[in-house]
Amino acid sequence: MQKYQPRRDFIRQALYAGIGAGVLSQLPLEGSAAWARETGKRVGIIGLDTSHSTAFTNLLNNPNAGEKFGGYKVVAAYPYGSRDIESSASRIPGYIDAVKAKGVQIVDSIRELLKMVDVVLLETNDGRLHREQALEVIRAGKRMFIDKPVANSMRDAIAIFEAAKQHNVPVFSCSSLRFTEGIDDIVSGKKIGKILAADAYSPAKLEQTHIDFYWYGIHGVEMLFTVMGTGCKTVTRFYQDNMDVVVGVWEDGRIGTFRGTRAGKAAYGGTIFGEKGVVNYGAFSYERLLDRIIPFFETGNVPVRAEETLEICAFVEAAQKSRERGGRPVAISEIKSLSYGR
Repeated sequence: MQKYQPRRDFIRQALYAGIGAGVLSQLPLEGSAAWARETGKRVGIIGLDTSHSTAFTNLLNNPNAGEKFGGYKVVAAYPYGSRDIESSASRIPGYIDAVKAKGVQIVDSIRELLKMVDVVLLETNDGRLHREQALEVIRAGKRMFIDKPVANSMRDAIAIFEAAKQHNVPVFSCSSLRFTEGIDDIVSGKKIGKILAADAYSPAKLEQTHIDFYWYGIHGVEMLFTVMGTGCKTVTRFYQDNMDVVVGVWEDGRIGTFRGTRAGKAAYGGTIFGEKGVVNYGAFSYERLLDRIIPFFETGNVPVRAEETLEICAFVEAAQKSRERGGRPVAISEIKSLSYGR
């Protein structure tokens, strides 16, 4: 008479056979989560106040994903997250239920989370919390991706990256709009040669607790820097209630613009002007972002340099000061000097 298979072997084979959708929802710490635990690929999420958390969980914990994401699975989540921004806090109960259905265990603290995971997705929508939350992860020595915004101030962003360097813990941050379809061939010069200028646009809804573009306009700003690179010299912002146009002048004389919209249809995109042609860009997906995060978890090699993320922060804060000064140009060097306390 054939002996019964051990429970763990049975679950693993069931998942590999593609029937794990129902099983996984009933076994929060078994199945793919157990496999991830054995292979050092346990992912923890901080912050269930954003749809990004459920999007990543759905992709990573999909039993049909196979080895697409290297076997990484979300095994635990700490829900908070904003407690006082209604549009974010109101999402948390529903997102808790959504990730639990994918086999994720909900924990009561980041400290508890860090005992259960190998790497972290810091997804908290509220940038004010990022410094405190990120530092706890860094001190625990866990590699971490910080979703947009990296923080709600350049000072906090600097503190995060300095701590990461001090503790030798790889960390990076970006918007999903950085890795739009075909962007590598454009930035490398293969498609249109040297980039001469770019215009980018995205929604730029405002939140009173945040510096304007850290809340949502960060998507369009990130798109602009993806193709223009660092070296922005001055920022001038033209603000209206339903629209922003921000003009950046780079040190080499190139000009890049960001249009932030607060009326009409929400859309993401832009135009890139090169030596050999002009192209549009903007098609994005969370899957494409995970294609950069997973190799980072594996190797520790960051796909976005801290220096570029910090210059994006300087651009955002220069735009804020330009608005406060009635649309006058603001030097990036002024923001950097203030943020570094020099």
